[in-house]
Amino acid sequence: MVKFPYISIFLLIALMIIIYLGGYIYNVSPYLIHKNAILLAPSFSHPFGTDRLGRDILARVIKGGKVSLDIGLTSSIITSLIGLAVGISAGFFQKNSDKILVVIIDLFLTFPTFFLLLALVSYINASIWVLIFVISITGWMGMARMIRSESFEIASKPYIKILKLAKVSNVKIIFKYFVPLLTPIFFISFTFGIGGAILAESGLSFLGIGITPPQMSWGTILNEGKEVIDIAWWVSFFPGLCIFLVIFSLVNISDYLQHKTNQKESFSV
Repeated sequence: MVKFPYISIFLLIALMIIIYLGGYIYNVSPYLIHKNAILLAPSFSHPFGTDRLGRDILARVIKGGKVSLDIGLTSSIITSLIGLAVGISAGFFQKNSDKILVVIIDLFLTFPTFFLLLALVSYINASIWVLIFVISITGWMGMARMIRSESFEIASKPYIKILKLAKVSNVKIIFKYFVPLLTPIFFISFTFGIGGAILAESGLSFLGIGITPPQMSWGTILNEGKEVIDIAWWVSFFPGLCIFLVIFSLVNISDYLQHKTNQKESFSV
């Protein structure tokens, strides 16, 4: 039996509080260069140490975390909504609509997502909104396929067929019957999507084609730290730890939601 993920939820909430409110408490500029504080190890004055320009790592992790989480949350919302709309449309209307949408989904799935991201970003000057757009249009296919499969099953229910014969509005049927039943899958996909988007952004920024200075994210801090990892492990360790904790928490929450959804389906059967 999968236990309620108290630790994961606590970690996620604590991280979000630190990232979004920590800048008001830890009032240190992430851009301020200290020539006499280059690559200092973690200490009371610099809890996460400093980088090769003497900038405070904790301040940069807080500032970069806002960018990473904003990209992850916004991309996942857009991705999940696109997947929900496409999946319901394919499962509800079926026939020609389903054939066209399946071709589009399969076309996107033909290309590995990360390489598609690399191809798109290499032709566009990356920014926060560009990355959100690129990650969103390359990450909705898995959600769409899951929703399509469930929508087909819902559409085959006798009461849905009766509602269609009674000429009930398609919009009313979708929002009153399909959307509530598909909500658990939506939230599972949403939580996975946040983690995937954060990893995608971090990967692109780590390769130097994502967020560019003076903006920063956890990925850019990792990228900066790779050149001094032999003598200053803390530069890469702390942003990497934040990424790990967020992904770990989201995966545990997603597993719990998936378990509860499967449990309800088994009881209904």
